[in-house]
Amino acid sequence: YGDHRDLHSFPARRSSDLALTSTGAVYAWGDNWAGQLGDGTTTSRTTPTLVTALSGQTVTAVAAGGSHSLALTSTGAVYAWGNNGDGQLGDGTTTQRLTPTLVTGLSGQTVAAIEAGDTHSIVLTSTGAVYAWGYNGYGQLGDGSGETRLVPTYVLGLNDQTISAIAVGGDHSLALTSTGAVYAWGNNGDGQLGD
Repeated sequence: YGDHRDLHSFPARRSSDLALTSTGAVYAWGDNWAGQLGDGTTTSRTTPTLVTALSGQTVTAVAAGGSHSLALTSTGAVYAWGNNGDGQLGDGTTTQRLTPTLVTGLSGQTVAAIEAGDTHSIVLTSTGAVYAWGYNGYGQLGDGSGETRLVPTYVLGLNDQTISAIAVGGDHSLALTSTGAVYAWGNNGDGQLGD
């Protein structure tokens, strides 16, 4: 890809994939230039490789971003790994991680869903709150600032709604309410916000 910032003008794309087994194990394969396979290396893999650092956890969901990966455990904890140039791993740094690292700033929250964009991540908690972190040049974190965030930040403007699902594109985010309304924010260069 070259400089990961070049991805901001394109839709979400991945050069690696994640698979979740019925027993909660995570496998990854494909490009691994930023450690997005979570196997402790930057060696690309042509066959599924077990993410051994998650072996003690029961993973219930996975999400692959542009060059980072997320995993949600049965206890509601979130782990992230891979490229972290824009803080998309949510660990308070911009340090690339070759193995899963716990997302900080979500203590006391039970996460119910995860999504990964090109260079940002969002989660939905069991109480219906939405948090986001990473690159925010298009406002895709929904905090009204446009500033990159290295830790989870509360998404503004949804607090009077009960959010039941979340989704992301390359540089935009969406939330579905319990009444069926959809909210969207972030890059709208191709009308992807539907407004």
